[in-house]
Amino acid sequence: MPWHVHSQRGLAIALDPETREHLIATVRRFVREVLVPQEARVADEDEIPESILRQMRELGLFGLSIPEEFGGLGLSMADEVGVIEEMGQTSPAFRSAFGTNVGIGSQGILIDGTPEQKARWLPAMASGEITASFCLTEPEAGSDAASVRTRAMRDGDHYVLTGTKRFITNAPRAGVFTVMARTGTIEEGARGVSAFVVEAGAPGLSLGPPDRKMGQRGAKTCDVIFDGVRVPAENLIGGKEGQGFRTAMKVLDRGRLHISALSVGLAQRLIADALAYATTRRQFGKPIADLQLVQAMLADSRTEWLRRGPWCATPLRGWMQARRSRPTRPAASCSPPRWWAASPTARCRSSAARALSPITAWSGFTAMSGCCGSTRAPARSSRSSSRAT
Repeated sequence: MPWHVHSQRGLAIALDPETREHLIATVRRFVREVLVPQEARVADEDEIPESILRQMRELGLFGLSIPEEFGGLGLSMADEVGVIEEMGQTSPAFRSAFGTNVGIGSQGILIDGTPEQKARWLPAMASGEITASFCLTEPEAGSDAASVRTRAMRDGDHYVLTGTKRFITNAPRAGVFTVMARTGTIEEGARGVSAFVVEAGAPGLSLGPPDRKMGQRGAKTCDVIFDGVRVPAENLIGGKEGQGFRTAMKVLDRGRLHISALSVGLAQRLIADALAYATTRRQFGKPIADLQLVQAMLADSRTEWLRRGPWCATPLRGWMQARRSRPTRPAASCSPPRWWAASPTARCRSSAARALSPITAWSGFTAMSGCCGSTRAPARSSRSSSRAT
């Protein structure tokens, strides 16, 4: 492994500057030399080659946030942000392949799980032996953890789960799911929600067809259906009912900073590709970069990034302060930076599309589609997804 991280008592600690730079440089080189050349193939085949997934496992990407004692790297949130910003420089599908193991798929067990649950599941997640998914979003509840309707009824030493989860990232390849289900009444709201670890292949658990999204080809989402799935009581995260809402909030807390870093990296790639193409594509006898409207769009995009790019320090300080003062409710400090980083990324992509696609041939614009997701709309589906949980 090209780097080594020391952790104490299973807690993530910050890397020293030299090790941090080596880690980020290694990921940057992997992105440039391995992932970027494969973007078109992933967009065409809607699948990440197994050879790339194997290299991700060897680099330790599946265990970035999981402590060393469970086989991971145990990175601090700040160091994880640095790595994920580099992953934003390529197709989001690559980051998605291991992102649930780093974040929403593992953190519920890591933060609130029993010692036995951690020892059983985290090593396989850290190595990439299994992929973990997080089942929160539902057809009627969105991602409102307090309103989930999937039921978990106690039956002896098992719980019986019934319900449907929607837009679940990595569900088609998952080996284990963290599932939010209601053990209490609807009237109890958040207090009636519990979190469970459910193995793929359990009787009664089935998957819907993969969602055919516009963009992010290679990143897999689908429905997960629970039809009387029997789950051992020992798989109740933390061993206590009614803690699922708090677990979900803590998991999403870290995930918002993770996605913010990804958005910053993606904006950088969009601007660089748009500028490079604008300086080489000629129209009306000159590079389109000489056209004032194109210049304005590129300048606006760069300005947006300069305003938001160095976003990391303030929200990270807020996150750490919130964890110290109110460890069960730090999420409020993380929602604004996610919006702050993601909003200009969407505008950068829009500007790149408006600046280049009307002027250039369709085949030319697809050259920069790899980092943004495929520009080819899929066949019509019964529903489309703009987000996934």
